[in-house]
Amino acid sequence: MTIQFELNGRLVEANAAPGTTLLEYLRDEEVHSVKHGCDHGECGACTVLMDNKSVNACLILMYTVNGRKIETLESFSTHKELHPLQKDFLHEGAAQCGFCTPGMILSLEALDREDGATDEATIRDALNGNLCRCTGYVKPVKAALATLQQSSRTGGDA
Repeated sequence: MTIQFELNGRLVEANAAPGTTLLEYLRDEEVHSVKHGCDHGECGACTVLMDNKSVNACLILMYTVNGRKIETLESFSTHKELHPLQKDFLHEGAAQCGFCTPGMILSLEALDREDGATDEATIRDALNGNLCRCTGYVKPVKAALATLQQSSRTGGDA
């Protein structure tokens, strides 16, 4: 089946067999920020943004992305400039092994786009679907607070 959708700002026409997940498609296309973790929507390693909402790509069948907007971490920076969340993750040392980091950053970006909440409880709730064994979530939350508080003060993207 042929599916058309926007991937990281460009129109894509993909041929996918029935039952193919968005995760499988993205990995076949060498989109490396989307990780293969649990295959059950439990770990958040495959998080992408679909129409600005955080979703687990392992649970999304390709036919459902027809006409949608999909963003991965690859869309967040140029070779010259990092996204503000990426900068704060680096500054706070929040990216330990890095396996969960793309999913965390995308989940936090979805939160910022949704309502821009800046309190710790809301940030922790947004990270709820992203499992991490390295960080203990303290540094990612601190990085998110720095970015999202700056974003709310400037009225949009930090």
